[in-house]
Amino acid sequence: MNTPRRLLPSLSSLRALEALDRLGSATAVADELSLTQSAISRQLQTLEQQMGLKMIVRDGRRLTLTPGARKYAGEVRLALDQIAQASLRLRIAPDGGTLNLAILPTFGMRWLVPRLPDFARLHPQVTVNMNTRLQHFNFAREGFDAAIHFGQADWPDTGHMLLRHEQLLPVCAPSLVPDDRILAPRDLLQMPLLHIETRPDAWADWFHAQGVTLTKPVTGTLYDQFSTITQAAQHGLGVALMPDYLVEQDLALGNLVALHDRPTEAHGAYYLVWPLDKAGDTALLRFREWLASQVEPEDLLPR
Repeated sequence: MNTPRRLLPSLSSLRALEALDRLGSATAVADELSLTQSAISRQLQTLEQQMGLKMIVRDGRRLTLTPGARKYAGEVRLALDQIAQASLRLRIAPDGGTLNLAILPTFGMRWLVPRLPDFARLHPQVTVNMNTRLQHFNFAREGFDAAIHFGQADWPDTGHMLLRHEQLLPVCAPSLVPDDRILAPRDLLQMPLLHIETRPDAWADWFHAQGVTLTKPVTGTLYDQFSTITQAAQHGLGVALMPDYLVEQDLALGNLVALHDRPTEAHGAYYLVWPLDKAGDTALLRFREWLASQVEPEDLLPR
């Protein structure tokens, strides 16, 4: 790649630009970068000269970015983050490479983590770094090598591997159904319903699967994780639509009761997904090959 030098400004100038966009004042930039304001000003002037256009609006001692420079600074921020992450990986990476994996908190902890000692035993030269993510993200911007994702196999520009489907069960505190009876699906519409933020259509899909026609949106309170919605259900705040493996123990102990006689398959499944441009990465290939050996249709999630 023979990129013209004028299109590759110095890192110090780019850091000054990014910091000015983020912090909003030359004084704050100087403090963060441990430089004088004059040095910051010179770096920005050098950047303008190299790019051949006006990027800084100067009003006395106050410096602001032009609209084009603000957009450029946002793109530079992503690039600087990627450089920092690449540098960190280079410093700590073992011979077998590093896999940076985004995981869903509950599924990752309950399904993946208990299995990882086996991967570590088979591939001790590969380091697996994990970060929890609840929402979709852009692989190019966050630098993950792969992610465990719930939904459809429709993440753009990726390959995928099906890990498992999920069975859902409506549950609540015993105090909400004193006679401990199984309710008809339509009866649940008269009860307070608890929703998971990442699956806003879960209740609507469940009612549809039970043959219930909805005439208006399914309302209720919103929670960000299964751990918090489980606590809410146990304290009688409403009915939660939960993966059956997560509530098995609470059902056995009587902390929760099931309001339907059998679980219903969720609209969506758990997948390992990865960007196509990293499909040949050695660490990812080893992880995928190992993960394929862990995926069995009859395999139950750990209780």
